[in-house]
This record gives sequence, structure tokens and C-alpha cells, in this order.
Amino acid sequence: MAGRLLANLLVMGGTIMGRAMLQAYRKAIVNANQTGAAQEAINGIRRASKAMTEQEARQILGISEKSTWEEIVQKYDTMFERNAKNGSFYLQSKVHRAKECLEPLYQKPDVPN
Repeated sequence: MAGRLLANLLVMGGTIMGRAMLQAYRKAIVNANQTGAAQEAINGIRRASKAMTEQEARQILGISEKSTWEEIVQKYDTMFERNAKNGSFYLQSKVHRAKECLEPLYQKPDVPN
């Protein structure tokens, strides 16, 4: 009998807590939309996910606008390997993203046969 009563109390308590949490979550969303906090968060995510610019890519690799693709690949290989051995993964990924950013600028369009 006591076990059954305890089980009922746990189920009711869980239900009440679940409803309260759901109601609080809904109210938080409404408040965020009213104050503009939700839009600010979305804008922050968009700003953070913007692609690297060509100028930033050139600065990371230490190349000029007149550099050839071979020079870029040579710089990339050197910096990538240096950071793979005793550098940081963050710098290594920046170097990789810089090369990816510059790749379309130097690729020649495919000529159909």
C-alpha cells in the first residue's frame, strides 16, 4: 500500500514539474521574441558562421594577390604540416579554410571535350 502511494506521488510530482517546465519554456520564448533577444542570438550565429574573406585568407597564408597557385599550395603544405606536428588544431584549420577560400579563384573552368 505504501509503495503504491509513493509511486502515485512520484508520477503526480513528475507530471506537475513537467507541465511547469513546459510553461516556463514557452514563456521564455515569448519574452525572448518580445525583447528581441532571439533575433540577436540568430544574428550572432550568422555573424560567426560567415565565410572567410579573400583578404583574410591571404593574410593567414602570408601571400600577396600576385601569388601563383603553386606558391599558395607550398605555403599551405608548410604551415599545415608545421601545425600538425607541434602546433594547434585551430591554426591548422584556419590554414585549411584559407586554402579552401582561395581555391575557386585559381581553379580553371573545365573545358568540355
